[in-house]
Amino acid sequence: MSDPYDPAREGAQMAFDGRMSYGDYLQIDRVLGAQSPLSDAHDEMLFIIQHQTSELWMRLAIHELSAARVALAQPDVRPAFKMLARVSRIFEQLNSAWDVLRTMTPSDYSTFRAALGQSSGFQSFQYRQIEFILGNRNAAMLRPHAHRPEILAMLEAELAQPSIYDVALRALNAAIPLPAEVLSRDLAAPHAENEAVMAAWSKVYHAPQTYWTLYELAEKLVDLEDYFRRWRFNHVTTVERVIGFKRGTGGTGGVSYLKRMLEVELFPELWHLRTGL
Repeated sequence: MSDPYDPAREGAQMAFDGRMSYGDYLQIDRVLGAQSPLSDAHDEMLFIIQHQTSELWMRLAIHELSAARVALAQPDVRPAFKMLARVSRIFEQLNSAWDVLRTMTPSDYSTFRAALGQSSGFQSFQYRQIEFILGNRNAAMLRPHAHRPEILAMLEAELAQPSIYDVALRALNAAIPLPAEVLSRDLAAPHAENEAVMAAWSKVYHAPQTYWTLYELAEKLVDLEDYFRRWRFNHVTTVERVIGFKRGTGGTGGVSYLKRMLEVELFPELWHLRTGL
């Protein structure tokens, strides 16, 4: 009979007294100690972990989107493409998370919903930051964060910066000039669909070989919004499946509010030009 396998014989590190381990590097004790259910309900742990992991993925999305915005402001925008593609994959992960949460039935949720108080995903400042970066800008959405001055200041600073689409349009302008009102618009407001922008992107799509970098940028943006839209749709479906048309814990209309968000278009010209191609 052979001896039991011992990874140390192949050089694996087995002693970590005073040395950095996997758990040390990732601060696993802090991560796994961050779940504090407020009820005895079995499914509250699922609810907490699903939302905490979503916030971690959103933190990475913000990291990538912020870097992509800087990269898009450079003469060579191509390094941004990998970052934008990664954010699309992040939203694919966030989409899969709804599949796990949907295993919770209305009866399961009712056992701990009261413990949530007024807390709601509507109040996620990271989600708000992602929306602002992508261009869905509404100063009214700052109010739920007024009790956290540092977060409010961060979101206000975000509204003073160009969105990802604003920076993309500046890159487009370098090849196909756009009107001054597009390039000097109020950054705190959402982008409004513009015929000149539509014509410029259409020119790119009619001659992709001539404008290949812009063509690829456009498709990376469409891919990102595609995954983001799926995430929103899955959110609506999950909420309707679990609470029907009840109001949300944060006071929103619940499903009715989320369905209104489905109508938001981040990069409208990139979607609408397809009809005319």
